[in-house]
Amino acid sequence: MKILGIDPGTARTGYGVIQSVGKKMKVLGYGCIETPKEESDAKRLTTTYNEVSKMIKREKPHLVVIERLFFFKNMKTVMTVSQSRGVVLMACHQKKVSIFEYTPLEVKQTLTGYGRAQKKEVQQSVKKYLGLKEIPRPDDAADALACAICHHLRRLNPKKKK
Repeated sequence: MKILGIDPGTARTGYGVIQSVGKKMKVLGYGCIETPKEESDAKRLTTTYNEVSKMIKREKPHLVVIERLFFFKNMKTVMTVSQSRGVVLMACHQKKVSIFEYTPLEVKQTLTGYGRAQKKEVQQSVKKYLGLKEIPRPDDAADALACAICHHLRRLNPKKKK
């Protein structure tokens, strides 16, 4: 099964693609969709929508895992991330790809065993689970891969849901 993980954002939307076969995972690719801050929100969101749509067409994932908003201290950040999530969800829906969502707390709990794990701990887990020599960069790509890994692990072990 091919899983596309997405960490939405306005300036940068991380993505990661893994192949899940039985208990094994293999990274197929990762990176970020970046939008210039000088552009209007509408233009940036259109770019994100178009790039996610192209990625789905190119990669043909069986499903998409997207980070769900859980809690933000900064209201401005939550608004822009929500807008990005919206265009990603729309692109997935229009391409008829199944969508799964996990909060950052759920991803951390699943990958590290601790829901309040630090970003570095999650990144080390991504590196370990995928057998990589280095932590994927930028952070948004590592977060997207973490979402994909989270779904893989939860599919194998439904008890990890709590």
